[in-house]
Amino acid sequence: MSAAEPLFSPRSGESWRDPWASYAALRERDPVHRVGDGDLWVLSRFTDVYDAARDTTTYSSARGLTMTDGEAELALVSDFRPMVMLDPPDHTAFRRLVARGFTPRQVGELEPQVRAFVVERLEQVRRQGAADIVAALLKPLPSMVVAHYLGVPSADRPRFDGWTDAIVAATSAGSPGDSADAAAEMLDYFARLVERRRADPGEDTISQLTRAGDDVSVLRVLGFAFTMVAGGNDTTTGLLGVSLQLLAEHPGQRRLLVEHPDLVPDAVEELLRLASPVQGLARTTTRAVDLDGGCLPAGARVLLLYAAANRDPREYGADADELDVRRRPRRILTFSHGAHHCLGAAAARLSARVVLEELLARMPDFSVDAAAGTFAEGHYVRRYASLPFEAGQPSPSMR
Repeated sequence: MSAAEPLFSPRSGESWRDPWASYAALRERDPVHRVGDGDLWVLSRFTDVYDAARDTTTYSSARGLTMTDGEAELALVSDFRPMVMLDPPDHTAFRRLVARGFTPRQVGELEPQVRAFVVERLEQVRRQGAADIVAALLKPLPSMVVAHYLGVPSADRPRFDGWTDAIVAATSAGSPGDSADAAAEMLDYFARLVERRRADPGEDTISQLTRAGDDVSVLRVLGFAFTMVAGGNDTTTGLLGVSLQLLAEHPGQRRLLVEHPDLVPDAVEELLRLASPVQGLARTTTRAVDLDGGCLPAGARVLLLYAAANRDPREYGADADELDVRRRPRRILTFSHGAHHCLGAAAARLSARVVLEELLARMPDFSVDAAAGTFAEGHYVRRYASLPFEAGQPSPSMR
């Protein structure tokens, strides 16, 4: 970057293609960066972001998670404030109610369904020889997982997917008001689903919440459903798309996984670190904060730039920008940290592991055309909207 270029400006679409030089410049030149003369500040070093994510007393989520003041967010969700916009102790109490369905053991019970879905989609791609892998697999898979958790019947999933598309597009762009119609339709659907689950509960999370009785209002259940849709779809798509790109660009690393499938779980952690689908989310300071590199005033909007922190050489070494499937990073910020650690982390890891295991076993020589891929609009989630994929030569065991 030249010294004249701004260190930070919001990205969207094509500008997501290569943000890494600007992130490095932020870490080295201005780790507590004020954007222009406004009230937005950006933290980019691992230690600062890690500490801020854990300190919910100082860095509050109550004003929303976008880079601008959260009036639009607050207006859209005023009646059913989602869990991500709660601070402890309210956040802690509600999270305790829903967390039981998201433990690694509970998520593991979903693996046969995820694997069957992945195999079916990959076999279609293998027979075709080429596809847009986002449309074929990477987008439908997380939508299926979210629908499963929310107890959406199979017959209703086409409608659910349409609502999901609209809400994800609007919230990722920081314009949640644009999804008002889709949100209203979806919330009306879930209000009726809540009543059905009261009379006929299942094993899904909506049923678990309705069994909590008076401790959880219908509006709070609706807030949870909205959070799952807005936060659980495009993020996993982003992780998977960038993971395929990185493995295609590093054939030696890919070969290690083909020859040593037991390394795939470690590789998922490294790919989570480098992909960082949620590039950053904001908090609001409740007091002034002195940091090594600057001072944040009270009431400041502070972007926790997870993606920059996840490549900080101070935490990961001089080769922090490089893919090393044997790195085993001890701490990553892809799912944030502390009270707001992503509830769906285990489900995202499961989806990534199963996709890599099945893809590398069936199409170890796959290729993607990253240059021809397109990036989705939105200021917070970096993901491919399309990614051309070729199956290559099949695995000998698949011939």
